[in-house]
Amino acid sequence: MPYLFLLVVVGCSRPVSPGATFLVGLNDYQNGMHNLDANPELWTLRQRTAESLKTTHVAAMGGSTEFNRLVGLDLRRREYLIALRDPSLKPERRQEIQDELVKINKEADNLIVIVKRQVASTMVHGEQSQGMAAVATVGLLDLALNNFSADVNGADARARSTQVGEFVVTDVGDSRSMVTTADGRTYRCSTMLFGDEGAAGITCDSAGK
Repeated sequence: MPYLFLLVVVGCSRPVSPGATFLVGLNDYQNGMHNLDANPELWTLRQRTAESLKTTHVAAMGGSTEFNRLVGLDLRRREYLIALRDPSLKPERRQEIQDELVKINKEADNLIVIVKRQVASTMVHGEQSQGMAAVATVGLLDLALNNFSADVNGADARARSTQVGEFVVTDVGDSRSMVTTADGRTYRCSTMLFGDEGAAGITCDSAGK
């Protein structure tokens, strides 16, 4: 994230952040899909959930072809994984699905890199005044986008940290995160929802060293 140092500037943070709103949408999508995956017959709801996330991305971040493609691939992967659970699936069809999953996973990982760059660019140009809250948002978005990779176990995602420029952002769960600076200072951050339309923001307070 080469431009993230631009985000830490003096200024008053806005209560609602497009980045945080997108973050909440990503987390809601993953949680919702996790529940829907247990019911193969609910494929229309899975499609609807995927389309809803695309709409959230357009409203919050401006949308992108790459992100839409990433969500589409995630939906296909989920349907394939559900199909693999069918004990009556023929061996040749099982192999076809597994081969297709390898292609999907490779393309998804390439798209994640592109989408992360787009997110960082959007944050730099649109949320500079949010200081540490913007750094936390970019870090949490980085972790949330990793959940689209087949190599990441979603259950472990909250325990991980990510490097954002000279900062380390850690998701500690329960809508809370922590930003650690290069000199050891820490900031405790909270994600908050505003109203019933999914708008969200992140606030950070210094916790000292």
